Amino acid sequence: MTEHDRLDSDAVPPTPCAPFPSEEARPSPGFYPTHALDRAFKANLARLTAGISPAGLASVYFEWLAHLALSPGKQVELGEKALRKSLRLSQYAQRLARDPASPPCIDPMAHDRRFAGEAWQQWPYNVIHQSFLLTQQWWHNATTEVEGLPPQRERVVNFVTRQLLDRCSPSNVPWLNPEVVAATLRTGGRNLVDGWQNFVVDWERAVSGKPPVGVERFRVGENLAVTPGKVVYRNRLIELIQYAPTTERVHAEPVLIVPAWIMKYYVLDLAPGKSLVEYLVAQGHTVFMISWRNPGSDERDLGMEDYRRLGPMAALDAVTEITGQPRVHGMGYCLGGTLLSIAAAGMARDGDERLASLTTLATQVDFTEAGELMLFIGESEVAYLENMMWDQGYLDGYQMAGAFQILRSNDLIWSRLVHDYLLGERQPMNELMAWNADITRMPYRMHSEYLRRLFLDNDLASGRYQVSHRPVAIQNVRVPILAVATTGDHVAPWQSVYKIHLLTDTDEVTFLLTNGGHNAGIVSEPGHPRRRFQMRTQRHGEPYVDPLSWQETTPEQQGSWWPAWQQWLVAHSSGTLAPPGLGSQRHPPLDEAPGRYVRQP
Repeated sequence: MTEHDRLDSDAVPPTPCAPFPSEEARPSPGFYPTHALDRAFKANLARLTAGISPAGLASVYFEWLAHLALSPGKQVELGEKALRKSLRLSQYAQRLARDPASPPCIDPMAHDRRFAGEAWQQWPYNVIHQSFLLTQQWWHNATTEVEGLPPQRERVVNFVTRQLLDRCSPSNVPWLNPEVVAATLRTGGRNLVDGWQNFVVDWERAVSGKPPVGVERFRVGENLAVTPGKVVYRNRLIELIQYAPTTERVHAEPVLIVPAWIMKYYVLDLAPGKSLVEYLVAQGHTVFMISWRNPGSDERDLGMEDYRRLGPMAALDAVTEITGQPRVHGMGYCLGGTLLSIAAAGMARDGDERLASLTTLATQVDFTEAGELMLFIGESEVAYLENMMWDQGYLDGYQMAGAFQILRSNDLIWSRLVHDYLLGERQPMNELMAWNADITRMPYRMHSEYLRRLFLDNDLASGRYQVSHRPVAIQNVRVPILAVATTGDHVAPWQSVYKIHLLTDTDEVTFLLTNGGHNAGIVSEPGHPRRRFQMRTQRHGEPYVDPLSWQETTPEQQGSWWPAWQQWLVAHSSGTLAPPGLGSQRHPPLDEAPGRYVRQP
């Protein structure tokens, strides 16, 4: 079979036309042009508002104000708090006049490092930043515990108010930031000139679609994604990479990795010494990796079912044929883990026993507590995004990246503003930052289905998600499961990942919690400084342990979690054998790794 035949054989069949509606159901003649006008208007507006629905945001604030207006007791309480905070600040200023080393009247949150520098403890900047923190605390009180306001709406108004306050932080104002003032005096204003030049360069690159400064030093196939291997299968959505063995014998069951398609796959094959793939191969595992195609307008109608069928299921067919092994260790990361869990549930329903184990990294299968990302996913927001995706056929990676940056605005937006534009310095680019700048797109249909069926309706955890037109349930997955989560994850909070304990009846569920964020906690090679993790297995029939109790009672181990997972894989393997060849007669090598799809702009 030629490559062209193989590409065509996996093409998505055309969607059958829906029957024409009856006369009673037929819309009026003006429906289609007016509906198209609405969509076009909202699509263009969405580009200006970074995909955030003005109507949705306005409705949240109106509801908050309405409930607050009907709560005179809350208003009196807020007035009292404002008065007390004014007195605290006044007393603090008086103490400073007598003793400049007086302790602060309010401490910032543990993760807030904006005012940690010594310069912020000097007059008048100590009073300035203490005043800001007290104001921030008052607004937190004003936007929480308002009787009658639904919890979800409360979280939205609290989050957005916090973002607005962070924008006005004294750390972001040049003449109120002592570090910027000192740098300006020391350099004669050169820092502001350099900062302006940095801003102009960044702006030009952003509007022209170029990557950030420094990314040009990192190239896929040269110093990123360099673990040797071959592309052994390709269809219209994926390339399958098989990595070359480096040991004389390998563990019998190969490992199939399903990365997220929200970014390029090579975060798991980042660079020599920082590659999970390289580590697994060195430990004697036969490793296969899916590399997703970067979709454009032509792929607008690819849905979640297409991603399952052309992704993990097609890859699984190729892996078992190439290796001759009937069972495979499946591992999925983020969105890829959710898709692999869906595939595993479908396989369990249909009696397909080709999975030897299931490992998920920073993966959610229950979206009821999906963290601050849920603040951007309501009916208004999803409909708004759908209009933008309908217009262009996909959700652009830059449009999507904005939401993730807002989740950590102090770290990813405002600290960069101060460092790059006010202090005039450049943070050196590293491999993880370069990968993060390698943006991908999301097809219209797939992303719409993902947001609605998983986030909004939570169909997978509720047993309503359909695979091949029939529902599946995670409960049916019976293979050993290991779920990895990270303590600083803003995308998949670890308490949400932990819910896998409540959704499956398999004989054992191992939960591993490591420190770090959604990406940095996963790219945690042996020898990485300051890494630690907790790991415990729950057997079938043992009583459920809630997340907080689990964290308090599970011993902490120092170092990377990679060796612990690798040992878990070995414990669930069936021995060793000679390495299989790269590809087979049916699936001959097509290209050198990392392949073509990862290089698509």
